[in-house]
Amino acid sequence: MIAWLQNYNIEISSQMVSDFFDPAKVMRLTAQLLSGLSGALANGFLILLTVVFIMLEASGLPRKLALALDKPEHTLAGFSQFTESVNRYIGIKTIFSLLTGVLIWLWLVILGVNHPILWGLLAFLLNYVPNIGSIIAAVPAVLLALVQLGLPSALLTAAGYAAVNVGVGSIIEPRFMGKGLGLSTLVVFLSLIFWGWALGMVGMVLSVPLTMIFKIALESSSETRWIAVLLGSSPPITPVPAAPDENPATRAESPAVSDQE
Repeated sequence: MIAWLQNYNIEISSQMVSDFFDPAKVMRLTAQLLSGLSGALANGFLILLTVVFIMLEASGLPRKLALALDKPEHTLAGFSQFTESVNRYIGIKTIFSLLTGVLIWLWLVILGVNHPILWGLLAFLLNYVPNIGSIIAAVPAVLLALVQLGLPSALLTAAGYAAVNVGVGSIIEPRFMGKGLGLSTLVVFLSLIFWGWALGMVGMVLSVPLTMIFKIALESSSETRWIAVLLGSSPPITPVPAAPDENPATRAESPAVSDQE
């Protein structure tokens, strides 16, 4: 750079450049980036090994449950319902996350914002994290539009993110997902902290799907359904059972009275 500037008669002292750019700081930053990347890869490899071992054990699990449980038919039916709910949730969430990423990519291409594929991929990944994920995905694209194209384009970019997330996440997706599969904002935030501490960046991306799996598992049992209700976004609307008209003593005496009549 110094040599290139000297061709245009711009003299810059090499000592001044070395004062502004410290190679030791650059090496420390590179080491931190590589350390974080190695941690993410290690966590991803650990999750992959866990999934492989779970798949190897899956074929013998029904036989183990049949031998270990008193009523295997009831338990296996509940387990099948649980797996179907999890598969349905993951499948629907992936489809609408992909739709969100594609719409964001198209909108940024129309506006002329740089790197639209990157921001579409980020919107796809962070759409798994409701409420918070859409805001995090919009911030870098809006800032880039502000620097690159100006304030009007930045406002249009933010409006596009808001329209896509409200339309897909609040109107279309709940019709297919069901209102009972929501998580409260506090639970989403706490799950980000917990799974991020446990599994790093991979855990933060998978925090809501993992918490959602636990919620579905808790809903499958009557003893733990109250915990699933506390994790939900809103209390379920259930009919209140009507109070009996008469006390047990009256009901006990009524057959005798009817026999006498």
